[in-house]
This record gives sequence, structure tokens and C-alpha cells, in this order.
Amino acid sequence: MIPPTAQTPYGSVEITTLDNGFRIASDRMDSVETVSLGVWVGIGTRHEAAAENGVSHLLEHMAFKGTARRSARDIAVEIENVGGVLNAYTGREQTAYYAKVLADDTALALDLIADILQHSTYDAEELERERGVIIQEIGQAEDTPDDIVFDHFQETAFPAQSMGRPVLGKAEIIAELKAEAIAAYQRSRYRPGNMVLAASGRIDHARLVDLAMRAFDHLPPGGGEIHEPARYQGGEQRLSRELEQVHVVLGFDGIGIHDPDYYASAVLSQVFGGGMSSRLFQEVREKRGLVYGIHSFASAWSDAGLFGIYAGTGESEAGELLPIVCDELLKLPEDISEEELRRAAAQLKAGILMSREKTSARCEQLAAQILIHNRPIPPAEIVSKVDAVTIDDLARVARRLIASSPTLTAMGPVGRVMDLASLRSRLTL
Repeated sequence: MIPPTAQTPYGSVEITTLDNGFRIASDRMDSVETVSLGVWVGIGTRHEAAAENGVSHLLEHMAFKGTARRSARDIAVEIENVGGVLNAYTGREQTAYYAKVLADDTALALDLIADILQHSTYDAEELERERGVIIQEIGQAEDTPDDIVFDHFQETAFPAQSMGRPVLGKAEIIAELKAEAIAAYQRSRYRPGNMVLAASGRIDHARLVDLAMRAFDHLPPGGGEIHEPARYQGGEQRLSRELEQVHVVLGFDGIGIHDPDYYASAVLSQVFGGGMSSRLFQEVREKRGLVYGIHSFASAWSDAGLFGIYAGTGESEAGELLPIVCDELLKLPEDISEEELRRAAAQLKAGILMSREKTSARCEQLAAQILIHNRPIPPAEIVSKVDAVTIDDLARVARRLIASSPTLTAMGPVGRVMDLASLRSRLTL
């Protein structure tokens, strides 16, 4: 058993750090009968070498395929015997393994997660089956143009580097990854110093710590991973396919999580393309009828970000779409109103506060905040930072984005889509 070294309360949140650096955080909600809990690992696609792209995602899948104590079926049966849910996901900077159960079944859920993270066997037959599953998943993504276009956009924005590689990996690499390589990746990357056990719901923190100290007793020492710095480059990728629509993503060098303009970027995205009242929706869909769906987004990571616009349009409308988007972008630094600012801020704040009604969202937010900021961020602090954003902030961020080199990705009948050189010329402030 590893003793705790520090325990810190933050309102309803308590955090205990063990001697090995493993952090245990809980957010108590007495109004519910359930608990959401999981382990978030500060490891994802950007920590992979080019020759092992997809190993993080394959590892996440293999964790559920049997341990020294349980078969893959045992894992599924045990969680479903109590009506619970056990799942996982892989991102660019984090991988999560999580469960939701009734409060009385917290110990079981924790034991299952600890078991799959420390005692997976990587059975050869299970690995071969799971390769096929993931290759099918990759194929399904390739057949979903409004999904896969974002992978191509990411690759174009961050070429020849880990930040630009697909989370699912490449089929030819997945087909060759060996069990020994997957196990070695887990041993070298999944260290207590870059892992957070988070729980939210009807949970007693002292009991959670006691359960965790008993369950997580086989983690290798260490923690803290160095990754290749993200280097935004931008560029153009046009993929001609026989599709009914042209799927277009236009983006710019964005704002990272630790950037002082992080909240201003989020508000700006809401103003520009965050809802039915946004500029893009009103101008491009409602006024001109050029698209069914259009939105902007502000993706952020520890040292990089992307600000972008997605739209799906018909082949005959494709030539008109991007010039209008460019014109709307150029207006941003000059004429954002107080009404737009207030509405966008209200939408963001409502989303933040409404999500706190769910144990799963509170658990995920808590873990992510500790991994990213080394502390929980109180909702009031987030709300105050959103409220502090001014029109001048939005104008400054808009100029900063437009001044960066654009990234353009288009998929489908792309012949009428504006080319990158014309885009650059049109986006001159």
C-alpha cells in the first residue's frame, strides 16, 4: 500500500496525492445515487512515434480483452451484472478509462479499471481479432466524409509530426503492431505521475483513497511525458471523391489551453459559428441557403490550437461558399456588437454550468483540469474569465487568427472550391 503525501480540499472536491505521484480526486454530489469514476492518463496520439501511430488507441482496446484474473467476457459480464457501464477513449493528449455505476458498486468499478490498466495479458488471439475491429473502424471513418475530413485537416495543419497523425492510426501499422510492443508502450508511458483517478457522485473520498491504494499497487514508477512540440504550418489538401457534397474545413493557427487568449478564442468561435444565431449560420445558411450544416470550432491543446470552420455544401454552391466565409472573417475585427458578445458568453456559461448536473461530465472535467493545470478549476473562476472577455479581446484574437497561414482541406467534388492562393489573397486585412 502506498501512503498519501498530501490531501487538499477545493469545496466539494478533494485531492490526495500518493508518494508515487498518483493523484486521486473526488467531487461529491449527495443528490445522486451513482458514481462516475475513471483513470485519465496524460498520454495520447502525440506521444507516439511515426512507426507506432495508433498504438495508444490499440492499447485502449486491448485493455478490455483480458487480464490475469479476468477474460474479456468476464470484464463485460461483471460490469453489466450491476447495471454499470465501462468504456474508454483515446485523444491526442489523453487516454481515459471510465465507468458509471450505482454508488454501492464503486469498489467493483475501481477494481475493474485497476485490473485492466495493470494486468492486461495481450492475448494473441484477442489481439488478432482487435486488429480487425480497428481496421474496420478506420474503414468506417474513411467512409464518413464529414468525419474523416477533420483528420486530413489536422494532418495538413501539422504535417510530418505527431500532432498531425490520426488518433485511430494507420491500418498498415495496426496490422503489424506486436503484443510485446503494445505492452512495452504501456509500461513506459502509463506512469503514476501522469495519471489521475477521478470520481464524481455519491462518493466518500477517504474510502476512494483506501480502495485506490489497494488496487493500484503494480504501477511502474515515474511520470511526466515529453512530447514533440507542435509546429503549425498550414497548407492545402484537396481529395477528389464521388460524393453528393463537398466537405470543407478552413482553419488557422489557433490558441492553446495555456494561452491568455484561450477564453477569448472560445467566445469568438461562439460568435462566429457557434449556434443558429451565429454569423455563419445566419449568413451562409439562413440568408443564402448554401449549406445544411456549418459551424466554427476552437480546438486547444497544451501548446497549440486550431480555429476552424466546417461546412458541407453542394458541388454547384462550392465556389460561392469560401468567398463569403472569408468576407465574414474579415468583418470580425471591426464590428462585433455587445449583444453578440453577451449572447456568446451566455451560451458558453450555460454549457459549463449545465454539464455539472451530470456525474460523468464533472468527473471528466476534474481529471482533465488536474492533468492540464495541476488543480481543479472552480466553475466560478471559469465563468469570471468568460465574463472578462471584451470586444477588444475578440478583435485582437480575430486579427491574430486571420494573420496566420490558412489551412484548407476539401473532400468530394472539389473542382469549384477556392484554392489556397486565392484564399490568402482574399484574407488580407
